Amino acid sequence: MATLKEEFNQNGFLLLRNYLDKEAVAGIYREAREIFAVQIQRATGRTVDIEDRDAFENAMFDFFEKDFTAFVNTGKTVQHAISLHRFALDEKIISLLKEVGIEKPVIGARPAMQFNSRFLSKDGSKHWKLDAHQDWRTGQGSLDSTVIWFPMVDAAAEIGALQVIPGSHTTGLLESSTSGYQGGITAALREDEFVQTEFQVGDVLIFSAFLVHQSGNNITRNIRWSVQLRYNNLAEPTFIERGYPMAYIYKPESELITPGFPTAQQLRDLYA
Repeated sequence: MATLKEEFNQNGFLLLRNYLDKEAVAGIYREAREIFAVQIQRATGRTVDIEDRDAFENAMFDFFEKDFTAFVNTGKTVQHAISLHRFALDEKIISLLKEVGIEKPVIGARPAMQFNSRFLSKDGSKHWKLDAHQDWRTGQGSLDSTVIWFPMVDAAAEIGALQVIPGSHTTGLLESSTSGYQGGITAALREDEFVQTEFQVGDVLIFSAFLVHQSGNNITRNIRWSVQLRYNNLAEPTFIERGYPMAYIYKPESELITPGFPTAQQLRDLYA
């Protein structure tokens, strides 16, 4: 019987059932909705029950339409949720990385939370449904860069769970329209090569950053809530030789976002 590493090396991915701590996954999902609920109330005047999925997500769509800037900022804020970052360092995650051959794991990019729906898209943008791509283009880290992806809700084909091409991680870096997040592969691919994955909460997909994959088509009215974690291997020879390159650039705004804020009086009141 093949080991996890042998199966991973052959196919470029593993889909492990009931592997994650469901309570920890639920905690990330809950914290994200709590953050959004505050801004939903401010922007729309609606107090929503985060446990009522349909009502909450309809309120998300309303928030998106009424205050797009605040929606984007809130979406960025949930990327910094404590529960999300804690999970990225969980010993079970690190052990899994080592089991598939990542000898010395290091975080390749900040943990990412995604909430994909065609109702959270402006001007025909397809950022909610990514075309076929390889994650290595956006990270450009170690040759064995590895991605961990899991949904925070049950994710069957109809909600857009990932589609993958088994074995495509050894076909090289394919031509793409851009190295950016939405850059799609321009090389010819056959649709019948893609395998549709399906998940229940607790399942996890771990795959090579060179694996060709794409978003499925979310035809439901619900949001596909998911998490993506990326790692490099500090022990991988070409990563060492290239001086540990870092393709992600994080920098602050050059100007004040809210002009005239804060006043000295606001600070005195805060610390009184």
